[in-house]
Amino acid sequence: MNDRDDTKPATKVVTAGRRKEWTAGIVNPPIWRASTILYDDVAQLRAAAGRDTHHRLFYGRRGTPTQWSLADALTELEPGAEGTFLYPSGVAAIAAALLAILSPGDELLLVDSAYDPTRGLATGLLKRFGITTRFYDPMIGAGIADLIGPTTRAIFMESPGSLTFEVQDIPAIVAVARAHGIATLLDNTWATPLFFPAIARGIDYTILACTKYVVGHSDAMLGSVTAGPGCFAALRDTSFHLGQHVAPDDAFLGSRGLRTMAVRLRQHQESALTIARWLDARPEVSAVHHPALPGCPGHEQFKRDFTGSSGLFSLALAAGSDDARTTFIDTLDLFGIGYSWGGYESLAIPIDPQRHRSVTTRDDAGLLVRLQIGLEDVGDLIADLDRAFAAWRVVTGA
Repeated sequence: MNDRDDTKPATKVVTAGRRKEWTAGIVNPPIWRASTILYDDVAQLRAAAGRDTHHRLFYGRRGTPTQWSLADALTELEPGAEGTFLYPSGVAAIAAALLAILSPGDELLLVDSAYDPTRGLATGLLKRFGITTRFYDPMIGAGIADLIGPTTRAIFMESPGSLTFEVQDIPAIVAVARAHGIATLLDNTWATPLFFPAIARGIDYTILACTKYVVGHSDAMLGSVTAGPGCFAALRDTSFHLGQHVAPDDAFLGSRGLRTMAVRLRQHQESALTIARWLDARPEVSAVHHPALPGCPGHEQFKRDFTGSSGLFSLALAAGSDDARTTFIDTLDLFGIGYSWGGYESLAIPIDPQRHRSVTTRDDAGLLVRLQIGLEDVGDLIADLDRAFAAWRVVTGA
């Protein structure tokens, strides 16, 4: 719908992916549900099979304008990107991106602070395929050059990292990778391209669990991989071979959520920062792991590279057992207890990152709670947390 390249990201989330031939004057691209595509005759069927099916109706698994519009919009949000492929979940997106690059005998360098299912994929499926994985410290920066061996083919980053939110020196790692001809991948779900345009920063494959901020309403599972120049063909071919496909209704929910993502992220950011600073001053808290706060590892990289922060961070309780932590979380009323994040509701879960680390350890010893700050009134959320601290003090005797 918008052919200009100079519009700001908040404008692009509204205008991107809405080609006139797909909308026909309707504001939202309609939901096309399809498996079989009918042809006028055999000649047309044969012609379709012999040409590039990108953005052309061929068979339902190859998509319809419902899926293409969302993929196009995500590509437009990444300046310099070649294309985007959609997946039924974030984990499916990670798997497809890695399988597009790696072959038996290759080595993957995987950040130690990565999302646990990413670790499981590396130590499970990839290992079965003869691909080895070496974990590295998220704060390694340019020192990653010392880990590169003759079979290293890819470096996977997640910044900020899951659970403890270390911010990596992505420009330094990308520079090393390019010097060695190694592919780079980034799980960019926390920041989205609105706060960190990964392709413009030299990343080859940027991955989103669109279930989170793109969908934004906790009602659909969705993932995406956006590829940099020269990288899309391998991703598309691998995804076709794997039979990856996103249901049109889920793609529609992703497109619907995308239109308000910039507005929602601003509120997530404002509320989360307010609460993180309030928590940082509480005697019951020994540490707050939020990239925008000075105490978070990689804070200097965050200030340099990111244009904003989202609504997910963690806190370390100053004392107490797991029973005390459980009491703290169970006392919360406005915070749901459940996995995922990025929706409009606030969430809290206990986390134990050391179970998911291979080469790094935490500096603070307190038990951790991960918070997703939703779109509720921030004063109400603070009052809810204050009540939970009162219950925690009773258990700990603090």
